Formats: sequence, C-alpha cells, structure tokens
Amino acid sequence: MNNLKLERDGAVVTVRLHRPHVRNALSAELLAELLAALRPLDTDPEVGCVVVTGSERCFAAGADIREMAAMTAVDMVAEDWFSAWEEFADLRTPKIAAVNGTALGGGCELAMMCDLVIAGESAVFGQPEIKLGVIPGIGGTQRLTRLIGRAKAMDLVLTGRTMDAREAESAGLVSRVVPDDRTLPEALAAARTIASYGRTAVRAARECVDRSLETGLRDGIRFERRVFHALFATHDQKEGMTAFLEKRAPRFTGR
Repeated sequence: MNNLKLERDGAVVTVRLHRPHVRNALSAELLAELLAALRPLDTDPEVGCVVVTGSERCFAAGADIREMAAMTAVDMVAEDWFSAWEEFADLRTPKIAAVNGTALGGGCELAMMCDLVIAGESAVFGQPEIKLGVIPGIGGTQRLTRLIGRAKAMDLVLTGRTMDAREAESAGLVSRVVPDDRTLPEALAAARTIASYGRTAVRAARECVDRSLETGLRDGIRFERRVFHALFATHDQKEGMTAFLEKRAPRFTGR
C-alpha cells in the first residue's frame, strides 16, 4: 500500500493517509487501497474502531485535482466519479478522524464521513471547491448542512472560506479540540473506549444516530425503540445489565 500506512493495536486500527508530495490528496488509487484495507476489517469481530489520520501538518488537502482536470462531464457520469466514497461512509465499524492541519474539500468530506472528528488546535476545515469552478462532490453540501446548518454551510460553500478548529467545534463539525500533539492520542483513547463495548450495541447506536439525520423525529424514535428492543436478544445486553447489578466490569463478546 503506497498511499496508506496501517497499524493495528488490539481492537483499534489506525489508517494514516500517506501521500506527502501532494498533501494527502484523495486519489482514486488511495480510495481503492483504503477500501481494500477496511472491507475485511469491517467484518472482523476483533476490530472495534478505526482511526483515520494524516500527517502533523495536513489531514487531506482535497481530492486529487490532477486526476480530474481534463475530464469531461461524460467521463464523470460514465465513471460515476466519487460514488465509491459512500462505501467508506457506510462501513459499520465506527470511524474517528484525527485531524491536524488542513482538511479541505475532499479532506473535510472524509472527516465528515467519520463518526467522530477530533481536531488539533491548528486544524482548518473548509469546502473551497467554488474557487475551482465546481462544488463539493463527495457529499460536502449535504453532510455539512446537516452538521452545521444552512447558514454556516452556505457561508463556507459559497465563499470558499475556512473555519479553524474552535469555530468548527462550535458549529458542530468537530467533536473535540485538543492540543496538536494530543490529537492522535486522544483519538486512540476514544477508539479504545468504543472498542471496549459490545460490537452489536455500538453499531446499533451509530445507525440510530445516523438515522436521525435522514428521517423525522417520530419515525426516528420508533426506529430507535425497535433497535432498543432487539438488543434484548443479545448476550451483551444480559452481560451488561448483570454486571451492573453485580457491581463488576462487563465482559462483552459482541454476541
């Protein structure tokens, strides 16, 4: 894998984007490597969380413009450009983005496809595609609006300006802001916490939260209740509640 570096520590897998010569631009080759690496991990019962990060100075500067510059509209439609990124978003294993430096364009969209975004104080987020004569193409207009609201999303998408980490946290794009040298350690600590819980409940929880962005309140509550009821058929529910009553740490198995 030329564009990624993978490291596994128990139930947590760290994926580091590694294209330093182009500031981790998201190429088709990088996406293919990313999906090839994560597909088997997504079905591995021993993997509880994935952390996606870049370098100390750049998470990802955007999509690879060199790949796209000469393409035509027919090329884009024929290849359904960027559609495969939804497979990354749909992976059931929780994903945490550990962001230092720039997360612009596709980099910001990649962070938004993760379940948590932990940002260093130097992190910068934005969707500056308008400066290239296009718009965000990996879900930027849709996810950004759902996360930070129409007014703020319009501001970023139409002006191309960026947000620093504190503004991004205040707006709802970022989960936590930490000192730059604590970004990856904080993300790994959160990942270990998530991975310590039962896999079935964790996946159910993230599915319910995501459903809230796609449905009305009443339907969302019904969906949540059905999932809650269904979890009472799992071993982990029995173990978790028994452990609570017995005042001991639960031993979750993902069953």
